[in-house]
Amino acid sequence: MSKLDTLLQTWNSKQPFPEQLQSRLDRKFTLEFNYNSNHIEGNQLTYGQTEILLLFGKVVSEANIRDLEEMKSHDVALKLMISEAKEVDKPLTEVFIRQLHQVMFREDYEEHRTLPDGSTYSFTVHVGRYKTRHNSVRTKTGELFEYASPEETPGLMYDLVKWYNEEVEKGVLSPIELAALFHYRYIRIHPFEDGNGRVSRLLMNFILLRHNYPMIVVRHKDKDRYLGALGKSDANVDPRPSFGAQASISQITPFFDYIEKTMEKEIEDNLSFIDEAAENVWWFNGEFIKFRSENTRKILNLLTEHPGITVRELVDEVGINKSAIQKQLQNLQKHEYIIRTKGRRGSWHVAIVCTTEKGGTK
Repeated sequence: MSKLDTLLQTWNSKQPFPEQLQSRLDRKFTLEFNYNSNHIEGNQLTYGQTEILLLFGKVVSEANIRDLEEMKSHDVALKLMISEAKEVDKPLTEVFIRQLHQVMFREDYEEHRTLPDGSTYSFTVHVGRYKTRHNSVRTKTGELFEYASPEETPGLMYDLVKWYNEEVEKGVLSPIELAALFHYRYIRIHPFEDGNGRVSRLLMNFILLRHNYPMIVVRHKDKDRYLGALGKSDANVDPRPSFGAQASISQITPFFDYIEKTMEKEIEDNLSFIDEAAENVWWFNGEFIKFRSENTRKILNLLTEHPGITVRELVDEVGINKSAIQKQLQNLQKHEYIIRTKGRRGSWHVAIVCTTEKGGTK
């Protein structure tokens, strides 16, 4: 049995999860997927800003309007994908793929790009519609990497969706092979004028969820490895888009290996998240955070239970002086583990997620 099979067996043996635990896992995935998938594409919202925006619809600190709208729409697209994936008897359709794109971007917009020589150009992105212009790119070495032409795209997308639905019926490829190969073929087509990376990651998770696999997060800090795995796979596939759109699983081994490792880590992290028995263990944007001070845990729990609590009340509850409380709060704010939603007199929001109901204690 492979490492992934063993992890999946362990993961499945623990389900169904209690409602409160499932809620924390859902919140964890929603924040991390939205934050990371958008950051890979250049969104500048911080993790804390993303959490406040998606959970409460509020904006803290200065933020670009487009980044805010983009994050909110991406979350709606994620919810749509999850809902559709649970309709297991429905086949995947091009209509749904175009709907995802339309929900994510809402309305046509102008995109401005800068060429390597410094010149700029702009074009209109048509939401929910396949591209009407070439969107090939220059590689770091200056070579032109071609995606499907506007004329080729409708036929190749028809073939991609037809192939996927047929493969599901055959049951030869494993769900993770199917998800990785669909992602790769889709990217080689690049059917929309913008947003293809985000749509591909949504569709990959659509396939995983539909087959009862955990969804995965491709992290922004892992962007180079992610793109590198795609690039190494490109080297094994004919550069012509029509051939890339029909790549085999054996040709994309580097990318499949990357996705498999990402899935393994996702399950390992989630198992640690639900099983961690050490005190003072929390989770924040892909990492376990362990606090040395018992007072830090007390403060986080108090802020969680009483968002309007004052510094004076924290002093009384924790049993340390005002200066120590303020220092703790400043440090937690510095790392965005806590956020004050309305300035100095506003309520506290704890962005860091406890691994168990009471901040890492069983």
